[in-house]
Amino acid sequence: MVDVKRLAADILGVGVSRVKISPEAVDRLDEVVTKDDVRALINEGLIWAEPEKGVSRGRWRVRHMKKKQGRRRGPGSREGRRTDEEEAWKNKVRAMRRFLNTLKRQGRLEPAVWRQLYRMVKGNYFRDLGHLKTYINEHKLTKEPVR
Repeated sequence: MVDVKRLAADILGVGVSRVKISPEAVDRLDEVVTKDDVRALINEGLIWAEPEKGVSRGRWRVRHMKKKQGRRRGPGSREGRRTDEEEAWKNKVRAMRRFLNTLKRQGRLEPAVWRQLYRMVKGNYFRDLGHLKTYINEHKLTKEPVR
């Protein structure tokens, strides 16, 4: 029986565990000697290969539905690095303050205008440094445009 299963697995191109033998063919197994004998039993349908077992999608479907409903998306389920909003804010504000201080040091900004812009930066009026420069140029707060 073991040798027949091994020969059948070789012929069918599957593992031994997937080879199934019909109970009616058990008494005929003593006569099987060659691969041709095994092929004959395969053609008769007394020996066959079971289909492969796939991975069930059932659990995935349930999880997918829950996620569509908004579940399983809390902070404990997230992977990967999150952007630190406080760090981003500090970097943005420091860059704009550095720029304003440079303009003041160069004498291109009046102290009153510098203070007004400094407060606007603190109040999150500007999206980024480019927005601040655009504001300065549009309102003609310096003698020549800033770049």
